[in-house]
Amino acid sequence: MSYEKVSQAYNVIVGTKQTIKALKNGEVKELVVADDADPRVTYKVVQTAKELQVPVTRVDSMKKLGKACGIEVGAAAVAITN
Repeated sequence: MSYEKVSQAYNVIVGTKQTIKALKNGEVKELVVADDADPRVTYKVVQTAKELQVPVTRVDSMKKLGKACGIEVGAAAVAITN
C-alpha cells in the first residue's frame, strides 16, 4: 500500500538529509521509512517528523522503497511533499 502511495505521489524527496530539511520547512505531509534501514540513519528523520507531528509510515524494504521512487538503489527514507 505505502509503496503504491510513494510511486503515485507527484512530489517525493529521497534521502534523510533532504527530508529533514523539507520537514523543517513544513513541506512534508507524510514520511515513509524502511524498516531494514540502519536505525542510526533513520533515527533523526523519524524524531524530527514526530516532533513536527508529521505521520510516519513504515515499510519493510529499502530496495522496494527505492524502486517505488524510480531509483536503482534502496531508499531509507522518503518524504511525500505537499
